[in-house]
Amino acid sequence: MKSIIQYLALILFTISFSSCEDVVDVDLNTAKPRLVIDASIKWQKGTSGNEQKIKLSTTTDYFSNVIPVVSGATVFITNSSNAVFDFIEVPSTGEYVCSNFNPVVNETYILTVQVGGNTYTATQKLMATPVIESIEQTAVEGFEGEETQVKFFFQDNGLETNFYLIQFNNINAFPEYGVIEDDFFQGNEMFGLIRNADIKAGDELYMSVQGIDERYFNYMNKLIAIAGSSGGSPFATPPATLRGNIVNQTNQKNYPLGYFHLSEIDSRNYIIE
Repeated sequence: MKSIIQYLALILFTISFSSCEDVVDVDLNTAKPRLVIDASIKWQKGTSGNEQKIKLSTTTDYFSNVIPVVSGATVFITNSSNAVFDFIEVPSTGEYVCSNFNPVVNETYILTVQVGGNTYTATQKLMATPVIESIEQTAVEGFEGEETQVKFFFQDNGLETNFYLIQFNNINAFPEYGVIEDDFFQGNEMFGLIRNADIKAGDELYMSVQGIDERYFNYMNKLIAIAGSSGGSPFATPPATLRGNIVNQTNQKNYPLGYFHLSEIDSRNYIIE
């Protein structure tokens, strides 16, 4: 990996000092913007879960540094008793906020988004999540020397098949996600794990676990694979579009991106020793 990075750096260094000053315009085809619905409802254990947020945006062209937000939509969630929870936009932000949501484990919820003459819906059950019971930090040998390894442990429910979404986030880096299932751990203690040579004493590490269903497990598994498939290469082939569980009831061909998911979440902030 280091030799590849050094080789690319040499190429960039050579180009920057070459005598060629012609500007090359790359004409890329830009697809019609598609609606993106970020509707992940997370009920933090120990809280009422009444405050929730849904984000609406659109896809944009390759060179844009700005993600276009979607304003003026009608957004609400309905439960099995037909109680309606309205999400009201913070003006001009594309963020729609609800202050009276009522999360109930195993309750079924229906998301409805109405915008641009289209109605988008999705149905999902709110999943239970186990408690993070302990955290363990050790030093292990890695490819580049000693690495810091952190595990958090939780108990799997042996009466059912379970799937989990794991997140680690060092405040100095991007979040890292993983999905696991209990095929080989049915009813046993399970763990989330991160190993990193860049984590140092005093760093704050956020970690969380969410119970998810099998469909969302498969979706996130593919999404994580797509996110890491290019390996940072600027010449990688663009990945295929990954469709979620939200359906455009007005025109199914004009499907949105994103996923409607609800679950409890348990999290911890840990200071590296």
